Amino acid sequence: MRKRAAVLCGVAVVVAGTFTAVPADASAPHSAETAQAAKPTWKKCGTSDYPTLQCASLKVPLDHAKPHGKQITLALSRVPHTAKRYQGPLLVNPGGPGGSGLTLAGFVASALPKSVAAQYDVIGFDPRGVGASKPALDCKPGYFNPVRPDSVPSTPAIEKANLKRAKSFAAACGKKYADVLPYINTVQTVRDMDSIRAALGAKKINYFGYSYGTYLGAVYAKLYPERVRRLVLDSIVDPTGVWYDDNLDQDHAFNDRHRALMSWIAKYDATYKLGTDPEKIEAKWYAMRAALAKKPADGKVGASELEDTFIPGGYYNGYWPYLAEAFAAYVNDRNADPLVEAYENFATVDASGDNGYSIYTAVQCRDAAWPRDWNQWRKDNWAVYEKAPFMTWNNAWYNAPCAFWPTTSQKPVNIANSKLPPVLLFQATNDAATPYEGGVTVHRKLAHSSLVVEEGGGNHGITLSGNSCLDAYLSAYLTDGTVPRGHGEADAVCQKLPDPKPLTAATSASPSAHGSILHGMLGFRG
Repeated sequence: MRKRAAVLCGVAVVVAGTFTAVPADASAPHSAETAQAAKPTWKKCGTSDYPTLQCASLKVPLDHAKPHGKQITLALSRVPHTAKRYQGPLLVNPGGPGGSGLTLAGFVASALPKSVAAQYDVIGFDPRGVGASKPALDCKPGYFNPVRPDSVPSTPAIEKANLKRAKSFAAACGKKYADVLPYINTVQTVRDMDSIRAALGAKKINYFGYSYGTYLGAVYAKLYPERVRRLVLDSIVDPTGVWYDDNLDQDHAFNDRHRALMSWIAKYDATYKLGTDPEKIEAKWYAMRAALAKKPADGKVGASELEDTFIPGGYYNGYWPYLAEAFAAYVNDRNADPLVEAYENFATVDASGDNGYSIYTAVQCRDAAWPRDWNQWRKDNWAVYEKAPFMTWNNAWYNAPCAFWPTTSQKPVNIANSKLPPVLLFQATNDAATPYEGGVTVHRKLAHSSLVVEEGGGNHGITLSGNSCLDAYLSAYLTDGTVPRGHGEADAVCQKLPDPKPLTAATSASPSAHGSILHGMLGFRG
């Protein structure tokens, strides 16, 4: 989505673009066919949380069109199968782009029922340029250090300051990684995934992706439909808006989730003493924002950093009690310490650090065409801001380097597919990071897919997070390929989990394990 963070991460970036043919470098498969992949050498790298985790590395071409050219290194992880019945590798991806997937293998293997996980080698990987893979990109260290300019460009000077930052980031990437940037994109990552498949000696893969990882999985399925055995997509990117339009849609959805937080706070006025009218509570939040714009808390949390702190609440409502306490302390007691602590723990800007953001921009700016005329950005974002002020400009500046990116852009992949076995899709109706329409769109584009909906749910990344109804569908599918078949828009509907309660002494330590695990890993910043 990022310091010691703990949410499902991402704040989307997204560009308009007609979905036409597969990009030029997404033509006939060649990497795994023309370059023989060496078998990974697995070594123990377990942690206290995931003691059975193993790690390895794999060399792949920087440019898969030149399989014997310059090589880069992918970092892999594995929790090996233990059951007599072996169903092959299950590749997992947390999203981003830019999210590290090494730990996700351990999380998925431990969160699935033991009898199900035991039938798979659960395979995690750091995509090209990410984390332990080499080279790992870091375009401009400290880019999100506080205090940044106010995200809302209410004056020409503020807009100029933000534009200068965005241009400087794009220029720094171009100067530092000129030879690499053309090959940091979704299609090349998909080629890497097929190299992993080949190195594992598997004819087909099983795949489980969250957030941006759903687009990655859909593109893999488009390029290699005959190599897909099972495909699970959770919290689904709308492939028809990659990436600029998706971003604007996301701004509306995050605004709705922020207002849902205000309504939740109103419900617990006895605890937070901020009132019982959500609109008046929201007005107090914006008054807090205005005050921090003038005088950042502890010289660290200004208006932009406040947004960074509350954006995680749009991904995962387990943060609401912590955010509400910090909000109340600032408004009622003029105590900014809880707010500063919340920023340090939850702020979305560097859950995956400078490296994660560098990959995020590199992939999304390369994947699809972005407006190169800043006047278009200004017009579109002010129009959205009028209806959805919470995250619009914060998200715009997060993605603004794409207006000045040093590489050309590709065309998005048309993921429509009639050649796949049954596919299982999961989507919450009130997901902010990947709004509901994305799940419906992909359900329509992937023949033989089944859509399981979490009615009323607003969290991002909904399986393996405590909803037994959702997890039962996931387990059945991974066990024997069973999918629900319905007659309406959704094939099955599960009710959302209850919203959290205010903190007590017993619950005040930190958000639940679900949030802690996934924020650092699940991306799609926006």
